[in-house]
This record gives sequence, structure tokens and C-alpha cells, in this order.
Amino acid sequence: MKTSCCLYPGSFDPVTEGHLDIIRRAAGIFDRVIVGVLHNPDKKGLFPVEKRVEMLRRVCEDLPHVEIIAYGGLLADLTREMQIPVVIRGVRGMADLESETAMARINGQLNPGLETLFLPAASGKEDISASMVRQLAAFGADLSAYVPKKVLPDVLAAFSKSI
Repeated sequence: MKTSCCLYPGSFDPVTEGHLDIIRRAAGIFDRVIVGVLHNPDKKGLFPVEKRVEMLRRVCEDLPHVEIIAYGGLLADLTREMQIPVVIRGVRGMADLESETAMARINGQLNPGLETLFLPAASGKEDISASMVRQLAAFGADLSAYVPKKVLPDVLAAFSKSI
């Protein structure tokens, strides 16, 4: 099945330069990229879902074919409901690849025909993760290499309130 649409799901708490790299690369492959921000009511994130959506919209404003949505529930259900045949997942290394492969198999079982496309982290972005950014921010490290400039003030403000 040929497609021009994909979904890039994640928590994006906060959005990182690694996330933005995957979004930009997916936008170069697909005519339409939907970035799905997961709402998990069992987890308290750094930012509420609405704020994560707003920050992603800000960093993607120069990408006209990228749409940001919030969702809860199973990824396979969302892709079926929205008729999205491809999921994009970024992988930083073998551990990511193993866990993402297992999730891809399960999603494919829940939504037959759903394909997962793995994009390896770009050189220099292999170590960037939202949890790493949160940990660095908690200790006051310089985040400018890890967080898009358009949302860096939001991330710094979130941590200045918690100190």
C-alpha cells in the first residue's frame, strides 16, 4: 500500500532536538505527518498535554504539512480510526530498536496492515531523550543543544518553579 501520511507518536515531555529531527525527516518523506502527543492519565508529566501540543506547534510552525494532535488510548486504535497506515519511530540504539520492534509487532497484530518505519537518530542526537533533558534541567545544566530554542524558555521556567 502506498501512502503519503504517517503518525509520529510520543509523549514529547518536553520536545527535544531529537524529536524535531525525526519530525523534519519524516516531513521530507511523507506529504502529511501527524505528531500524536500521548495523554496517559496514569502519568504526571513535566508539562500537561495541552502545553506539549502547543510547544510542538511552535517548533513545527515552519512545517506546513505537520499536524499536532493529542490522543489517549491505544496507538493501533488511533491509526485505524484516522486511517493512518504508517507509524514513524525514532531509534537511538539497539535497546530502542528491540523495544520498538516488539511494539511494532503488537500494533500490527491489533491493526493488521499497520507498518512501522524506524528512523535512526541522526549523528550527534543519539543520546538525546526527554528523560535526559529533564534530568539535566533538574541540575541546572545548559539545555541549548538538546531543546529547540523556541521552547527552551518553557523548559527552564518549568524547572525554576520546582526549585
